[in-house]
Amino acid sequence: MIAGLKATDEGGADLVQLLTPEGERVQHPDFDIDISAEELRGLYRDMVLVRRADREANALQRKGELGLWVPLLGQEAAQIGAGRALRPMDMAFPSYREHGVAWCRGIQPTEILGMFRGTDNGSWDPVEHRFHPYTIVIGNQVLNAAGYAMGQKFDGKVGDDADSEATMCFFGDGATSQGDVHEGFVWAAVYDAPLVFFCQNNQWAISEPTERQSRLPLYQRARGYGFPGIRVDGNDVLATLAVSRWALEECRQGNGPILIEAFTYRMDAHTTSDDPSRYRLSDELELWKLKDPIERVKVYLVKQQWADHAFFDSVEADAEQLAIGMRDYCVNLPDPPAERMFSQVYAEANPVLDAQRDEFLAYHAGFAGGEH
Repeated sequence: MIAGLKATDEGGADLVQLLTPEGERVQHPDFDIDISAEELRGLYRDMVLVRRADREANALQRKGELGLWVPLLGQEAAQIGAGRALRPMDMAFPSYREHGVAWCRGIQPTEILGMFRGTDNGSWDPVEHRFHPYTIVIGNQVLNAAGYAMGQKFDGKVGDDADSEATMCFFGDGATSQGDVHEGFVWAAVYDAPLVFFCQNNQWAISEPTERQSRLPLYQRARGYGFPGIRVDGNDVLATLAVSRWALEECRQGNGPILIEAFTYRMDAHTTSDDPSRYRLSDELELWKLKDPIERVKVYLVKQQWADHAFFDSVEADAEQLAIGMRDYCVNLPDPPAERMFSQVYAEANPVLDAQRDEFLAYHAGFAGGEH
């Protein structure tokens, strides 16, 4: 048991890694990957731009332009690696921190801001982008994903043909303590649903460390439900990409489900309403800074002579332009009309809701003169 508890704090012997924190390329007997210079530059660019968008949104919240923000700082490799492994026909179910996966599905950061400003519920088309709206209730998206993946199986979209599909569901280590997650495991296992459960173990479920939630590494929980579990270095974009590609293909072929535990670290607060200094030590944070997912790729690109100063400068310039666009978009977002909160509750008119709307609008109109 002691060994199991220790493995919840460290990567452990089963950790799949292809790029060390020092930027050294290593081989793995089961999960290796051929990556071109162009592909790796693309992954680096993804991570840099997503981090810059995250930092800009964090700053916008501190300035009062957003009501809340959920940082992804430190988890860029886990999200970009998994997101780039998805094929266009696959479906993704996020929690509320998957800004990097959203980026991979063609969703611009500006399309996410309205949720955290309180002006919309997410402005993208989930069918077009194959990316479900964010889920705030912890673990609930796992049930949604299990049902969707079961539908893929029933519709005959699993098999050897090129049009086969899979689903990937994202959640954190804290969600594994929720009943919805375990129910999703049961249903997906019983029906052989083509579902990849992608757990981003960022070590902290708000203020609770992983060892307070599990005696064993989280990926080993899959064994109890009868499907494979694997732990990958979530700060290694190459390993995450390789493992995610393998898992998705297994599911498309009808061999799912699979649990991936991406072993990473939340470098910032749980949300902007949280103060991590109250429950974790700065020494821990400094240790994980040495495992930064972006820096290890940058070091490897330089060592391989796959990128020069001009490339890195261009990525930084693109990141800054992205941040400027986000800032301008956010501060100029119009306030929605008061009746907006009643307009998308039900598909059809509801007399009780209509009465509530009329009462609220009448009350609201009493302040139109600006005297209150």
